[in-house]
Amino acid sequence: MKTFTIGQTTINLHENDISESVSAPNIISVDSETTGLSLVRDRLCLLQIAFSENECHFVKFNRDSLSGKAKPKNLVNLLSDENIKKIFHYARFDLAMIKKFLGVEIKNMFCTKIASKLVRTYTDKHGLKELCKEMLNVDLNKSSQSSDWSVKELSKDQLKYASHDVIYLFRLKKKLEEMIVREGRKELLQKTFEFLPIRVKLDLAGWNDTDIFSH
Repeated sequence: MKTFTIGQTTINLHENDISESVSAPNIISVDSETTGLSLVRDRLCLLQIAFSENECHFVKFNRDSLSGKAKPKNLVNLLSDENIKKIFHYARFDLAMIKKFLGVEIKNMFCTKIASKLVRTYTDKHGLKELCKEMLNVDLNKSSQSSDWSVKELSKDQLKYASHDVIYLFRLKKKLEEMIVREGRKELLQKTFEFLPIRVKLDLAGWNDTDIFSH
């Protein structure tokens, strides 16, 4: 494990599995970096997990580590723990990658993008950059978004970008939940989260670009 400090955040970088000694809190935030956006063609390169705004654990995968039947046991156990709430932004894609490469169906989750679309109906901008700017007054630098996450050594800019994709989700969740409750959409949001694993199965089965509910 390698440790980096970027700003006020400590990043622990693990290879292929999270260390057995790591003990997660009851709420974490999660994001993934991949070689592209195709669920068929592309692979999982990095999984970012934040325990708080000050502590992150990144798991970097080489290509061979995910190609066999053996899965990263400690990481799988953490993600499978239904007592731990997992916060995502655009959970649909992350859950599909986690399901495909780690074999885990995530339970007990929250997606800031879905919550935003259900309550910030005054705008069509629901990206993480826009949410952080409006709700937290934080300007995210997304210049490393389209970079090679399969490289052997991640750059400092990549590590910083990857940490910013998870550390702000805790505060965003709190603010979005307040808005959801105010607008009386808490039950609708929860039912949407409960359906998400089915949406992920449809994506992985080839219906990712098809609205099966349309006429």
